[in-house]
Amino acid sequence: MQIRYNLLFLFLFSITTLQSQQKDTFGKFTSEEIAMTTYSKDTTANAVVLHESGNNYFKVINDRIRIVKEYHVKIKILNKKGFDQATISIPLRRNEKLAEKLEGLKAITHNGVNKTQVLSKDVFTKDVHEFVTERTFTFPNLKEGSILEYKYKLISPFIYNFKGWDFQAEIPKIYSEFNAEIPGNYIYNRAVTGSLKLDINEADVKKNCFHIDGYTKSADCEILKYAMKDIPAFKIAEEFTLAPSNYIARVDFELSEHRRLDGVNNKYTKSWKDVDQEFRSDKNIGRQLTKKGYFENHVPEALLNEPNKLKRAKNIYAFVQKHFNWNDEYGIYGKARVKEAFDEGRGSVSEINMSLINLLNAADLKTNLILMSTRMNGLPKMSHPVMSDFNYSIAKLDINGQTYLLDATDKYIDFGILPFRALNYYGRVMDFKNDSYWYDIKADDSSLHQIRMQLTFDVEENMAFGKLDVINQGYNAFYVKEKIDTQNEDSYLESFEEDIASDFSIISYERKEELQDAKNSSERFEFEIENILKGDMVYFNPFLIPFFKKNPFTLEKRTYPVDFGFPRKYKYQMTIVVPEGYIVREIPKSINVKTGEESIVMKFQSQASQKNIIITFFLDLNTPHIPADDYENLKEVFKHVTDIQNNSLIIFEKI
Repeated sequence: MQIRYNLLFLFLFSITTLQSQQKDTFGKFTSEEIAMTTYSKDTTANAVVLHESGNNYFKVINDRIRIVKEYHVKIKILNKKGFDQATISIPLRRNEKLAEKLEGLKAITHNGVNKTQVLSKDVFTKDVHEFVTERTFTFPNLKEGSILEYKYKLISPFIYNFKGWDFQAEIPKIYSEFNAEIPGNYIYNRAVTGSLKLDINEADVKKNCFHIDGYTKSADCEILKYAMKDIPAFKIAEEFTLAPSNYIARVDFELSEHRRLDGVNNKYTKSWKDVDQEFRSDKNIGRQLTKKGYFENHVPEALLNEPNKLKRAKNIYAFVQKHFNWNDEYGIYGKARVKEAFDEGRGSVSEINMSLINLLNAADLKTNLILMSTRMNGLPKMSHPVMSDFNYSIAKLDINGQTYLLDATDKYIDFGILPFRALNYYGRVMDFKNDSYWYDIKADDSSLHQIRMQLTFDVEENMAFGKLDVINQGYNAFYVKEKIDTQNEDSYLESFEEDIASDFSIISYERKEELQDAKNSSERFEFEIENILKGDMVYFNPFLIPFFKKNPFTLEKRTYPVDFGFPRKYKYQMTIVVPEGYIVREIPKSINVKTGEESIVMKFQSQASQKNIIITFFLDLNTPHIPADDYENLKEVFKHVTDIQNNSLIIFEKI
């Protein structure tokens, strides 16, 4: 499944500057734009971008080369729900010496002949963090049908921060255009991301367009124009998705090389061989993986000398998992000191997992570092090294031809299984004795959530009594164990009762230790339900504990894949003894549905006799990745899933 489309261009020209050539259309609208009340291509839209344009170019200002970014947008507010588009934030980067500047900000609310301008006193500045400030303002006099328009010029000293352009946003756009003119001695890599295609993709050369005092030659300029029309809104799903940055339609720029006027070349995009060499000696990475001697002297000798290699590895993993507390810090850069972290028993992702790697290598178990990105951080570019793409690291252990991926930051995750946040397709193995290489990251496939229930009725007391077994395997077992360990039993059982029904009460609860292990959790509940037999006709939904109360797939259209992270299996089995004095009038209809190639399979069966009713429900999500073109089929399956669990009724009739 392809989820990213990369186009890589390397451009080499001589030094240049440029000027914006666009016509000023500020305050000019068509009669159709003014009269618009809905957007025909997305009738659910609360607002729509009528026109958006950007123009980025380089300019010499006070003898310094600066990037100038001009931005202009017109937004139509279609209804009151679109009013949230009226608050605008413009981030400005800075460091200790330099800062970006905002000039020429002009913002107006257009309501027919009436116009209300945003005044300078209504533009606020706040510090986001030490490297970013933010200018914010809110358009005044909002009404349904208003057109919000603003433009500005941002002047940046950060040549590396040429950035790019997002064509897609949370609201649809009728037209979005990005123009750029790039100095020839600045070489950029470009990547187009997303499934949407450019309507305009033009590149040209403008001769002798720029001159710098003191140099006899003028430079050529590269002229770029990218544009899209009728761009759908990027609607972010609440569940089962990777980072939106993987899919949103945009073009990114990354400075690859700067050929200075004094003849010195600075390379910013390097080969993996260059990165490998730097990381070997980097004090926060390569040198932190050479501390075997320290760890040999600070752990029990028996930990490193277990004869069985796999058992030795599992013992070391368990030791590190227990010894360290993760401080919730991500990142592969910054200060990493494994010895200090070990002494304190607390550290970042890198410090904990590099300590694990040191210990495994000290035990003569070949282990390498894998650089990767978490699910919500986006996928690293595979075409060339972009080190800012990586924010996480794990260990790759090889024993007797078998590979195990390890992360000791989570105390509830079993050996050889990665936390959910790390299930993100691939990472880069940093084999410092050889060359680094990409490695696929695949999830364990043993995740199961199973419910087994037996139910009987006491007609005289108007109650039902039952036994409930909740069995979890794989990731589900890890989550349950963490939930149980971080609450007292009363709180845990109280929350369990609240999730079912107000008349549901737990009588007893146990976890048999012989049924628990690293990947399995088994719980036994005995329960009662009050006021269950009401009237001569009793309507009873057997799904007391539904797996999905709501359909998680509600988007009308989804242009990016569904990602469950790991395969999942759900099983629901219930045996109901028909209450004395009643007959079974009706049971739900059985149904089986599946998607192509059986990547998703659902089976629901109900059977009845004079004494018993047996309900069985199976849902198998056999693959963690569902492509966008299978979304409709997936949504249809889950429509059946939620309908069955919410609306299945057994009807008892009193005789």
